[in-house]
Amino acid sequence: MAVLPALFGLLLATVVTGQNVDISPKEAVRRAGDDLVVLCKVPYPIDSCRMTVGGKSYRLIPSNQDEEVVYSGQGLQYGECGAHIKHIREEWNGNISCMLPPKSGSIEVTGAMRLLVARAPGNPQLVSSPQSTFKEGDDFMAQCIVPDGRPAAKITWYLDEVQLLAGVHQPIITSEPGSDLQTISQNVSRSLTADDNGKKLVCRAEHEALDGPKEAARQLVVHYPPKRLEAGPITIFGLKLGAEGRLNVSLRANPPPAAEWTLGDVVLAPPAADASRSAVALEPLHLGGGYYNITLVLTRVAKEDVDRTYYLRVTNDLGQEEFALRLSTMDEPAARKAKSSYLIIEVYGVELDTGAIVGIVIAVLLLLIAIFLVVFAKATDRWCFAGRSHRTDIPDGADSEAPLPPHDDVKGSENPSHDHGDYISNGDTKHPEKKPDTAV
Repeated sequence: MAVLPALFGLLLATVVTGQNVDISPKEAVRRAGDDLVVLCKVPYPIDSCRMTVGGKSYRLIPSNQDEEVVYSGQGLQYGECGAHIKHIREEWNGNISCMLPPKSGSIEVTGAMRLLVARAPGNPQLVSSPQSTFKEGDDFMAQCIVPDGRPAAKITWYLDEVQLLAGVHQPIITSEPGSDLQTISQNVSRSLTADDNGKKLVCRAEHEALDGPKEAARQLVVHYPPKRLEAGPITIFGLKLGAEGRLNVSLRANPPPAAEWTLGDVVLAPPAADASRSAVALEPLHLGGGYYNITLVLTRVAKEDVDRTYYLRVTNDLGQEEFALRLSTMDEPAARKAKSSYLIIEVYGVELDTGAIVGIVIAVLLLLIAIFLVVFAKATDRWCFAGRSHRTDIPDGADSEAPLPPHDDVKGSENPSHDHGDYISNGDTKHPEKKPDTAV
């Protein structure tokens, strides 16, 4: 008979230990000094509540709220065993477990959660090619390493203030044996363009234990040949005959470009002037960011200057670009100032934009329609031409002013059978046909 109590106790232990404890949160990341509430719950009343924090066991009593770890929850009778940890210590990093003994029986159920006490990582390190400059089209790769964080830091890449998404590789997290500190590394690769020149590549590290992000950066220096900012020939507007004229060409290049102007048979390399000093070539002016302004000054604009084409060649170590310039004494059209795509047609020195062209076309169409309607109305006797076709035909030799004789005065009226003659239609008016009298 002693076997039955033993089997019953074993069965009870199996049932109790097999029950699940609802614990929340299951994992938490906190900084040292922060607080945390952990709640364990079962669907039946419990006898007591015990928590193990940082290797130390705490018996939590609802009425005692003066310790560093105190009870939290609705009460033991509701099966709740919660702990309010007021000030987390770094050495408490690890598991927090709860023990909930039932009202009857001696077997406890347990639950556990993971507490990560955040530890700030080391400064980020940016590793890249040691060369100081690159060329347009070069493949560039860099690696960002943020060591010894708990948990691992988060890495974000930026080019100046624009976040990089393309070319960013998956991060790799490692840790030393026996250490809970984690090191994260991440690579980024990019095909360099002229727009990358002068920009900063930034590796930004963020972490729960940091008050703000930490950064490591490198400025990119990208060399590229001269590049024009607009395609095709260039027209310089607004020049006045007899006044000074400036031919300005904007472009971008890195390293700085050298310029050469060609004016007919004269070649000027800045800073230089022709023999008569009527044309002066200035040094390229750096506007910043790889943009340059190259200027040729004409001391007095003459008519032959307007009829001439000027040529500019710009070179650096990586290539060259050539420009053809024409001069105009007309003001620059508003559409061109705005660099819009409106159509502009020049007719006898007058430039017409899209609105003027459409207005002219509509006016011509209206004029053609009016001429057609006039011709049509005259040909068909309609509208204002309708009265011209309504007239009375008068016999030849008759007075158009004389009235027709009365009916009784018509010869042959003595014969009543011939009082009413047949009418002969002549145009719109009917005249009686006279018949010879016959003897009665």
